[in-house]
Amino acid sequence: MDDADTRNAPATRLGDRAVEWAATMSGHVEQQGGLVVSTAHADSSATLGGAPLGPDTPLERRAREEHEERVLAPGATRARGAGDRQVEEAPDTHRTCFERDRDRILHSTAFRRLAGKTQVFVMPEDHQRTRLTHALEVAQVAVAIARAVGANVALTEAIALGHDCGHGPGGHASEDAFSPYVEGGYDHATWGADVVLAGLNLCRETLDGIRNHSWSRPAPATPEGEIVSWADRIAYVCHDFEDAVHVGITDPDHLPELVRDHCGDRRSRQLHTFIDSVVATAAVTGRVGMDPLTARALAEFRRFNYDHIYMRPASLEQSATVIAVLRALVEHLAERPDLLPRRAAGAADLGAGSREALAAAVTHVGGMTDRYAFDTAVTLLGWDPAALPPGIG
Repeated sequence: MDDADTRNAPATRLGDRAVEWAATMSGHVEQQGGLVVSTAHADSSATLGGAPLGPDTPLERRAREEHEERVLAPGATRARGAGDRQVEEAPDTHRTCFERDRDRILHSTAFRRLAGKTQVFVMPEDHQRTRLTHALEVAQVAVAIARAVGANVALTEAIALGHDCGHGPGGHASEDAFSPYVEGGYDHATWGADVVLAGLNLCRETLDGIRNHSWSRPAPATPEGEIVSWADRIAYVCHDFEDAVHVGITDPDHLPELVRDHCGDRRSRQLHTFIDSVVATAAVTGRVGMDPLTARALAEFRRFNYDHIYMRPASLEQSATVIAVLRALVEHLAERPDLLPRRAAGAADLGAGSREALAAAVTHVGGMTDRYAFDTAVTLLGWDPAALPPGIG
């Protein structure tokens, strides 16, 4: 058999690596004193040492809640019991209430779908941000600040991971698309807290931080929520600029002089400058904020992004397409609620064109990823693929 035949022949056995991996199904069993322990590795020797862990160790939720009382800043939010939830729950044995919230968000469908939703560019290239990677970067910035100032890290991370779960496909253009169909307009912050994540039964403080993370909203009720408000802006200003430079839309030399002089032209130094300012301000004043010079640099940086990235003609054209597609989908499905998934409609007999059908259509379309929304427009509405943003059609 020559090389070509070998390459084209069907596999008749597992490769050596696959056999080796399959052999680890049950782990490795060893005796430790009078106990039998299964380990992941045959040569495992790792040990935590000391006596077996008891009910008062830091791994136990109540002990960690007491630890929070001692080490967190006076104004930081404490986790107590099961948390303040709309539906009462029994507390978890090991996790605090805010750690449970973080885990619920992380494992939610809405969070996973952020991987397919626009941050700035529809269907981004491999190295550009999605709404999911944005949420992860916000969480990193927010947790870095929270740890440094003595805030509740678990609550901060939960808010950061969940803050954009209310975004529809196509970025902020989806808010303009859905607003005519939602009383008071569609705001991804409130929609995320009150609709998308409502079924997770999150704590009041977590939902408040998600609902009010946008600067146009009322201030969050906790310092952790305010930390995420700053972290969100810090993260997207820096990484949206980096992505735009990557595709040649702008150049570091174009940044305003104040930004280059005070924050540099690389994301690492920019993040360092902004994070340090929030931490230092909290240390001196006890408030979550920035010194005026750094805050002005951040504002100029954001204004630059608006002028050169978000409001450039190609972005506006992309937004117009997104709005047209999403509105067409909502109106089509509202008139044909039988096409809605039962879970999205919430009932099998919604009246065509009714307020309930319209709300169900917005909820369903808002949950779509970019590709699913545009594919649905093509298959359901006969949308011309050539009229879709690059990377979709």
